[in-house]
Amino acid sequence: MHIRVTLDGRPVDAALNDSPAARDLATLLSLTVGLKDFHGTERIGDPPRKLTTDGAPEPSAPRAGDIAYYTPWGNLALFYQDGPSASSDLLILGHIDAAADQLARAERITIESAS
Repeated sequence: MHIRVTLDGRPVDAALNDSPAARDLATLLSLTVGLKDFHGTERIGDPPRKLTTDGAPEPSAPRAGDIAYYTPWGNLALFYQDGPSASSDLLILGHIDAAADQLARAERITIESAS
């Protein structure tokens, strides 16, 4: 599912996958979330509510550019470095086509429906 994403006011190409959690995130759009650094690998921020974890796909290790959802905390994560090994607590929601340094500096993300 194609989405419109801006990082600190700059548009970037992005898409969500077809997982139940990604479709649930799409119901919250248009959404703006403040971001902060976490462990030198990702920027994290809190959506207005927790997303569904029903029907979660098999875990996969996050890669730079991935948009993910960390289920224990209910936060979104934008990886600017490849992440740790696969975990059932981390659901990959989609991917942002942006340079790692742009993702690493991002203070705010806005996600909107492309339709």
